[in-house]
Amino acid sequence: MSKVINFRDDDIFPWGFLYPNPKESSLFLSRGHHVDVYVPPRKRSRVSAPFFVSREQKQQSTIEVLPDECLFEVFRRLTGGQERSACAGVSKRWLMLLSCIRRDEICNNETTQPVEPESRSNIKKAYESAKPKEKGGFVDSNGIKAEVKEEDLETDVDGYLSKCLEGKKATDVRLAAIAVGTGHCGGLGKLSIRGSSSTHGLTNFGLKAIARGCPSLRELSIWNLSSIGDEGLLEIANGCHLLEKLDLCHCSAVTDKGLLAIAKNCPNLVSVTIESCSNIGNESLKTLGCSCPNLKSITVKNCPLVGDQGIAGLFSSAGNVLTKVKLQALNISDVSLAVIGHYGSAMTDLALIGLQNVNERGFWVMASGQGLQKLKSLAITTCRGVSDLAFEAIGKGCPNLHQICLRRCPLVSDSGLVSFAKSAGSLKSLQLEECRRITQCGVFGFFANCGGNLKALALSNCLEIRNINYVFPSTSLCHSLQSLTIRNCPGFDDASLAMVGRLCPNLTRVDLSGLQGITDAGLLPFVQSSDAGLVKVNLNGCVNLTNIVVATISKLHGSTLEVLNLEGCRFITDASLVAVARDCWLLNELDVSKCGITDSGIAALAGAKHLNLQILSLAGCSLVSDRSAPLLVDMGKTMVGLNLQHCNGISSDAVDLLVEQLGKCDILF
Repeated sequence: MSKVINFRDDDIFPWGFLYPNPKESSLFLSRGHHVDVYVPPRKRSRVSAPFFVSREQKQQSTIEVLPDECLFEVFRRLTGGQERSACAGVSKRWLMLLSCIRRDEICNNETTQPVEPESRSNIKKAYESAKPKEKGGFVDSNGIKAEVKEEDLETDVDGYLSKCLEGKKATDVRLAAIAVGTGHCGGLGKLSIRGSSSTHGLTNFGLKAIARGCPSLRELSIWNLSSIGDEGLLEIANGCHLLEKLDLCHCSAVTDKGLLAIAKNCPNLVSVTIESCSNIGNESLKTLGCSCPNLKSITVKNCPLVGDQGIAGLFSSAGNVLTKVKLQALNISDVSLAVIGHYGSAMTDLALIGLQNVNERGFWVMASGQGLQKLKSLAITTCRGVSDLAFEAIGKGCPNLHQICLRRCPLVSDSGLVSFAKSAGSLKSLQLEECRRITQCGVFGFFANCGGNLKALALSNCLEIRNINYVFPSTSLCHSLQSLTIRNCPGFDDASLAMVGRLCPNLTRVDLSGLQGITDAGLLPFVQSSDAGLVKVNLNGCVNLTNIVVATISKLHGSTLEVLNLEGCRFITDASLVAVARDCWLLNELDVSKCGITDSGIAALAGAKHLNLQILSLAGCSLVSDRSAPLLVDMGKTMVGLNLQHCNGISSDAVDLLVEQLGKCDILF
């Protein structure tokens, strides 16, 4: 694929349009027109007689009289990309004809036999779907100009041209213009089409134009378009053999026929996503497994026709190459998970979501099948079949598992968590969300048995986590844990937090957002027990904390602290900002939204010359006034983000000043 540098509109249509209105074809090689005017005799009359003007129908220019077959033969002899783009700018008819020419149909210097062009009915149908051209480009049926703009075409990291069409901008005319206009610029590499309720002008004809004019296409994403069906995908399969990534989402008109053609004709296919496509079933997955030797990643979500046969056919053929798989809301049973556990020898990432028909046996057999030896990341969400027995089997059957996430798995309890910790010796990250049977006993038991590789633990919305009277031996310290997240667990109090601090002395990243039950009495010993130096601290919603905690964090960890979030801590005042300004040398992100901050606190921050804040949030700080505007300007030399939403004390004039002075800073107001 050729690289693209400094791609501009002028490269597509360098000479512009030959005349402003395509229907005014008489302006090009015009024969002229005659006007008959009836005028009464030139003599005085008492009654004014009306005067009538009649016009003959405008005659077409000579070249417009030529049939499509002749123009087709002319256009395919234009070997230069800029010449083809210039002709495409003449009229919509010419654009559609040019978009129907395949790359292999363009003549070279040698004599070439005539080629039968696209059927005239299809061209006429596409032609009639647009309005006449206005100045600056064609206007399609949605009233959107179809010209290719510089800001719409981007060059990604691989050097390929990238195009995204959304809503009304997604039309056949635009796709035809892209197909013709990008040919001499290295070719289109990535195309994303996102439809909506206002998308009416896009059909299979648009995909045909892309297939014929963009054989270099590598990635294709089609979202929410019921007007695109098998016919368009068949053209893509026949014209874009280099396709590597295909995403189909809410494409109800696409069936197995279209996807089978893609699988058989695009051997370079690496990634496939099929979401909410009601007519795609087992045959597609079987063929993808058999015909795509490079397939590495596949996502299948909410496709009612996909069942055990499709999953079995896919993994029995491609299980030795598939590395990343996501299965969500499918009508599959224990059989599919058994096949995955047996054939998924190359699997490194697996996500199973909303599999309501899979029971405990399926998860146990999958983990015990000895096929998931390379699995490193596992995410299971809303699967009732995950029990303590299955959870323990996963720990034993996946020896290289580094990361696991369980969401809304109601059968997993403390016993299963501790058993999993004992068997999963390579685990580095554990995330539990809305697991209602996990208590504080299970969490501390996990700490005691997790081994020396655990780096991150995240607990979210686990409502049964409450304080217990349990003393852990000093040998149960978890020295390897660096990141701890305990979010929205209302039973987690000061005693629990202090105990976690003693068990995990090397924490550097802490997120305690939403823990309204903790106070200074619990957080102070937690902060003081950290030996490694805190880098990121999130205390969002910890409403009972005071300035004492912030002063302690700043004093003990000011040399390492980079991010501090105090949003919603109502007792935090200017004294905290004074401590931050004095002791925090590396801080680059500070959030004091909805705190008791005034202009004095902002002045303290502005006076700290060593402080180089990049992001500052003051949202909801109603005591901050216009007097802080000059101070924020002084601080803004390093800032890239400033949040002043709901700061009622700051006027619009002050905001205008900040916008003018801080050109590189994104300001929310």
